[in-house]
Amino acid sequence: MRIRAITLRILQQFIHDKRTMALMFIAPLLVLSLMSLVFNGDDYEPKFGVYGNTQAISAAFEKQSTAVVEYTTAELGNEALKEGEIDALVTVSGAAPEVVLEGSNPTANRAALMALQEAVQSLQPAIPGQGQGQLKPQISYLYGAEDMSTIDRFGPIMIGVFVFFFVFLIAGVSLLRERTTGTLERLLSTPLKRWEVVLGYVCGFGIFTVFQALLISWFSIQVLGIMMAGSFGYVLLVTLLLSMTALTLGTLLSAFAANELQMMQFIPLIIVPQIFLSGLFPMDTLPVWLQRIGLATPIYYGSEALMDIMIRGKGWSDIALDVFVLIGFSLLFMLLNVLALRKHRKM
Repeated sequence: MRIRAITLRILQQFIHDKRTMALMFIAPLLVLSLMSLVFNGDDYEPKFGVYGNTQAISAAFEKQSTAVVEYTTAELGNEALKEGEIDALVTVSGAAPEVVLEGSNPTANRAALMALQEAVQSLQPAIPGQGQGQLKPQISYLYGAEDMSTIDRFGPIMIGVFVFFFVFLIAGVSLLRERTTGTLERLLSTPLKRWEVVLGYVCGFGIFTVFQALLISWFSIQVLGIMMAGSFGYVLLVTLLLSMTALTLGTLLSAFAANELQMMQFIPLIIVPQIFLSGLFPMDTLPVWLQRIGLATPIYYGSEALMDIMIRGKGWSDIALDVFVLIGFSLLFMLLNVLALRKHRKM
């Protein structure tokens, strides 16, 4: 009977906790649906730019329905390659085409090389008296290299993910504990304004996020040897902004959790979708509505900025938009934090 009583009490607790019930039965279905959309996305379709005597190679690409953009000058083609508008630039000035791959995305590289190989093979019979070696494309890389490792490709993304995840979790649980132990209520009983309380917590937690961002960035680059083509200062700036965004989001969501378990429930709903949409998989292969959701997540912008810095070696002009978006997320979450404190004290 005592075992039965304990069992019934646990069942009643779960039944009355609607959020836990939703986490157990609905959240897994949402995550699995997202995984299905991501892993079953369309095959990546490479985009080529061509310059020079490209009639034959352009026709070969068009036969296999490969996107081709013709450029009147090599400078325009190189600029498009740097901006990521195309995956490869093909220049034909002699017997064998010269190919420059963008190089930062192994998936795009593989797709481009396969399409290029098929195009060259289809041209081979049309040029009598020339061997296969003479038509072998001369391949080079704008960013990265042929032997770029998996950690070099995904390292910048995972730096952003780990920074965001741990700060989000620790900040949310810490502020929740402040509230459940009565510390927050005692602060709110003082003449302090809500914005002063929020800013104080952000600054307090923010000091630790500075050291965490510095440690993770330094360890990844110096110890793990992840590719670093740009400025370490920019890497530190982006990781700091990601930390601040995670900090303000974690403290915001902690206002809607009654205990640590409910705070943990936000992970599959807030963190996991952002990881899938962070750039681990080519966004072009996903449905348009899912791409738009990815554009509304902080980790996406942090990952894009880190890849631009660490793999592509780009500078401020290329990451400025991502930086300002992360600052905007942080300010928005701070404002919502101030509004969320209204339920604890009216001012």
